[in-house]
Amino acid sequence: MQHIPIIYQNNGVIVVNKPVGIAMHTRSPTHSEHGSKHCTRLETELGSELDAELGSKLEPELGIVELLKRQLNVPQLFLCHRLDTGTSGCLCLTENEHLAAEIGLLFETRQVSKYYLALSDKKPKKKQGLIIGDMKNRRGGQHILLKTTDNPAVTQFFSQSAKQGIRGFLLKPHSGKTHQIRVALKSIGAPILGDSLYGGSSADRLYLHAFILSLPLKSGTLTFTAPLLEGDEFIDETVKQWLLTIANPDNFAWPALPSRFAHKSAPNAVGKPS
Repeated sequence: MQHIPIIYQNNGVIVVNKPVGIAMHTRSPTHSEHGSKHCTRLETELGSELDAELGSKLEPELGIVELLKRQLNVPQLFLCHRLDTGTSGCLCLTENEHLAAEIGLLFETRQVSKYYLALSDKKPKKKQGLIIGDMKNRRGGQHILLKTTDNPAVTQFFSQSAKQGIRGFLLKPHSGKTHQIRVALKSIGAPILGDSLYGGSSADRLYLHAFILSLPLKSGTLTFTAPLLEGDEFIDETVKQWLLTIANPDNFAWPALPSRFAHKSAPNAVGKPS
């Protein structure tokens, strides 16, 4: 069973550094009639050892919730928000449904401060600024950014050269739309490295990481940082030097938000549990 790095665990709140490739919930395999017959024939021709190997591939793919329940030996866990399967970094869960609802409301009302890191091998149309627009579902699981702003995705960002041929992005989303950052970078001509769904170049992972998460809880604001543990480009020495320059994103002069969104921004975070 894959080990999930724990960043924080106290008073029912759990923050983990989610690995790449783990979904939120357990996914059951698809057993087709054709597949069953195929396995039976293989068992006859090649023996039970190969059948066992194939059978193991049909086991459910455990999601982060189930993996953590087993790792921490707790009866139940509740997600406060979500990350895409290919995204790594800060993910908050709770052992209490009411606490999950409380923290979930902080996300919904845009009181949570979030910073993400991304890499692209494409040059963006602009180096920094605000990406804003309504999002629309398309076929194949894709979303697109519209010019309308009735209920928009709102993302501030800076980009810099991380190394030759690779652009590094520091992003601050102010909403929690599905694929928000992936669509935002696609819209400025810089799809994320490894993001095949949105035209990104092939890579060993989706280069999107939930870097910092600040929760303004009633008991005080907690801030968490998720170390970068996976990805050939993230551990490149030149890229590491770039990462040092963005280690304190609160100090950046972030592009101004439209007035109707500005009042929903999270307060400055304090404290930093390790």
